[in-house]
Amino acid sequence: MDWSAIVADIRDRFELTFDPATARPVGGGCINRCWEISGAGARWFLKTNTADKAAMFTAEARGLTALSEAGPLRVPAVVGGGCAGNAAYLLLEWIPLGAVSRDVEAEFGAGLAKLHRMTSARFGFDADNFIGSTAQPNAWRASWCEFFAQQRLGFQLELAREQGLGARLQKAGERLLEVLPQLVAQHAPQPSLLHGDLWGGNRACDEQGRPVIFDPAVYFGDREADLAMTRLFGGFGSNFYAAYENEWPLPPGASGRIDLYNLYHVLNHANLFGGAYRDQALVLMQRLLSGMV
Repeated sequence: MDWSAIVADIRDRFELTFDPATARPVGGGCINRCWEISGAGARWFLKTNTADKAAMFTAEARGLTALSEAGPLRVPAVVGGGCAGNAAYLLLEWIPLGAVSRDVEAEFGAGLAKLHRMTSARFGFDADNFIGSTAQPNAWRASWCEFFAQQRLGFQLELAREQGLGARLQKAGERLLEVLPQLVAQHAPQPSLLHGDLWGGNRACDEQGRPVIFDPAVYFGDREADLAMTRLFGGFGSNFYAAYENEWPLPPGASGRIDLYNLYHVLNHANLFGGAYRDQALVLMQRLLSGMV
């Protein structure tokens, strides 16, 4: 990576200077390289990748801005991003993190419910983005069932077909798309602003005990989709769910839609990593289909 090009670009575009010799690698997932950088008494969080991944950073910055403008939860401020030399980068506010407590869990649950109160007339977003490193189409739709069928499950199933993940998966997926209107019958969600990739690794709290969210895959969708993903890999306490319900109770039948909404993320993991995730996706689809008998 050409540090000199990145240093020069950040200096020229944002009037910030830092010494790359002091850049410290920090955790940030398996897709990007992440750094703590400092200069003139300030610190920032820097993400880098190859130049062909610049669209991911543009989409992430747009999502962070949308979440920040909504207001109820803290989001790293976007300084800016771009390409320099052979690298793409995204420069963010550095937020010192603290330990998540029961009180923070409750504040996060209530804050997420308030975030979901930010609504749109339609489902989608003003630009496509990414779920992990996978493209995520967000063309506007009036129908939640149509949006979820075409731009979530259908899109992932087409990727699975292209990657040869198996006829059994495709057959179950095709059948599930056929019965999807029945699975969401009588359910008419508002298009809520969603984080979109809300697992435990994408939330924390700052040193003052305020909840923080980051690494979004933002769109307007059924708020239950965010809540479902919090249960996919665990890590969220009972205080979180109780506070959410107190702020904005979920409608009847929400627990029965958890598998459906998490299927999107499991299919995405299957497309990215294969193996056990493919089997898990098939189990979820079979379980959903068995409930239609």
